[in-house]
Amino acid sequence: MTPSFFASPRWRTWGLRLLPVLLLVLAGVRPLSIPDEGRYAEVGRWMLMSGDWLTPRVDGIPFFHKPPLLYWLEAAAMAVLGATPWAARCVVALHACLMLGLMVACVRHFAGTDTARRAGWVLGSSMTFLVAGQYVNTDMLVATWMGVAIWCFARALLQEGGVHAHWARAGFVACALGVLSKGLIGLLLPGLVLVLWIAYTGQWRKILALPWASGLLLFVAIALPWFVLAAREHPDMLAYMFGKHQFGRYTATTFNNARPWWFYGVAVSVLLFPWIFFVAADGVQRLRQRLKKQISDDNAAWVSLCWIWVLAILGFFSIPNSKLIGYALPVMPPLAVLVALWWQRYLAPRAWGAGLFGVLALVGVGVATLANHYAGVFTLERSTRGVAHAVVCQVGPDDVLAVVDDYPYDVMFYAQRTHPMEVIQDWAREEREAGDDWRRELMDGVDFDKPTGAVLQPMSRLTELRSNDHAWVLAPRWQKAFRTDTYAGFTQAYQDEAWILYRGVSAPDPSTRAAKSPEAAEQKGLRGCEDQSKK
Repeated sequence: MTPSFFASPRWRTWGLRLLPVLLLVLAGVRPLSIPDEGRYAEVGRWMLMSGDWLTPRVDGIPFFHKPPLLYWLEAAAMAVLGATPWAARCVVALHACLMLGLMVACVRHFAGTDTARRAGWVLGSSMTFLVAGQYVNTDMLVATWMGVAIWCFARALLQEGGVHAHWARAGFVACALGVLSKGLIGLLLPGLVLVLWIAYTGQWRKILALPWASGLLLFVAIALPWFVLAAREHPDMLAYMFGKHQFGRYTATTFNNARPWWFYGVAVSVLLFPWIFFVAADGVQRLRQRLKKQISDDNAAWVSLCWIWVLAILGFFSIPNSKLIGYALPVMPPLAVLVALWWQRYLAPRAWGAGLFGVLALVGVGVATLANHYAGVFTLERSTRGVAHAVVCQVGPDDVLAVVDDYPYDVMFYAQRTHPMEVIQDWAREEREAGDDWRRELMDGVDFDKPTGAVLQPMSRLTELRSNDHAWVLAPRWQKAFRTDTYAGFTQAYQDEAWILYRGVSAPDPSTRAAKSPEAAEQKGLRGCEDQSKK
C-alpha cells in the first residue's frame, strides 16, 4: 500500500474493506489484558459453562456492574468458536465494524461516496478501530449503539417531506441495546445530543411525528425484560447497578481513575492520531466563518450534529472525577466525519492531497499496530497465560485452586476451570478498608448470593491447604505485598516472570499427575504438559 493507492477510488474502497480483516488479525495476537479483558471474557465463559444466562458471574460470584449484552454475545460466540480470547474479541470487533459501516453509509447519504470513503479511512486507520475495536469491555458496545441511535434519528428527522418512521424505530432499538450494553447512558446520551441538535436546528415540530408508540414498545420489549427478571431474582440489583455504579460513579470522588478536566482532550488525540489535527483545523475554520457570518454549507445540519455530538458527550464525561479513555469512543465517528469534510473541501483538490492522505493513513495503521503489540508485551508482565498452562497440566479438575495477595482475572479463562477459585485474604479487614478494587467487587457480589461466599476464604485457610495433597496456591511475584513466608510449608511447582504455583507438601510427584493430564490439556489447545511439570 503506497500513498498513490489513495488516488484510485476503486482501491480506496477495497482497502477500506481490508481494515476489518486487519482488526480481526490483531485481535488474535495479544494476550488478555487485565483486569478488564480477563474479567469480561471470563464472565461470558462462565455464563456459557453454567447455563445461567440471567446472572453474570465472576468465579461463580454475581457481577452486576454492567448489564448482560456483552456476556450474552460472548457466550454465543464461544459456543461456536470455542472459549478463546479471539472469540470474546470478535463480539467487540463486530460492533466496531458496525460503527464504521453505518458512519460510512450515513456520510455517503449526505456528502457523497468520496467523503464517505475518506471518513471510513480516518476512523478505520486509528487506534479507535484497530485497538479499542477489539478490547473486551463494554465501552465499544455502548459507543456503537449510541452512535447507531444518533445516526438513525438524524436520518429520520432530516428526511425530506416528514419523518422516516423506520429509521426512527431503528433508533429506539439502538437505544435499547445501548441500555443493555452499559446502562442508562445508552439512552440518556443519545437523547442529550439529539435534544440539543433539535433545539439548534429548530426541528421541534418533527418530534411529534416520531413513531412514539411503536418505538417505545420496541424499546421496552428489548431493554426491560432482563432488568425485571434479574431484579426479581436479586432484589437489590437495580439499586446497586444504577445507584452505586452509575449515579455513584458519576457524582462521587471515591472511585478509581481520578483524572483532571482536560483528560479527554488527550484521550481523543490518542484515539484519533494522526487525524486529530484536522479536527482542530475544521473547528478553527468554522469559528472564523461564524464570526464573519460567512457560513454557507450544504451539510450544515449534519455538521452541527457532529459538533454537538462531540461537545455534549465529552462535556458530560468531563464532569465526574472518575474518567476512562473508553468513554471517549462515542465521539470518534463524528470526529472522523469532520476530518473527512474538511479534507474534501480544502486538501482533496490539491495534487498532493491523495499522497498526504495515504501517508497519514499508513502512519495511523502503523501506530495502532505497534500499540497493539506493546500492549501485549506490557500485559505479559502480569498475565497468567503461562501459569494457566501449568494449572491445566498439573491441577486436577476437582483439586482446590486458591490465590493469595491478588486476583488473576484471566487464569480461570485460560485454564478453563469449572470450579470456582478460592480467594484467600483477611476479609474482615478488607470489609473495613477495601476501596474501589477487586476485593470490594467480590464482596459486593457475595451479598447477592450468600452461598458463593465460600469462595472468599480467611488467611487461616492456608494452614489447611499446606497438608492437602489436592491443594494448589497461586502467588503474584510482582505484588509489593508478596511475602515468601506466607507460603512456607508449600512446595513450588511452577514459576514464571509473573506468577508462582505452589502445591501442598503431601502432593504426589507432579510427573505422575502430568502423565494423566496431557489429553485434557490438548483438548483445551495446550501442549507440553510433560515439560511444564518439571519446572
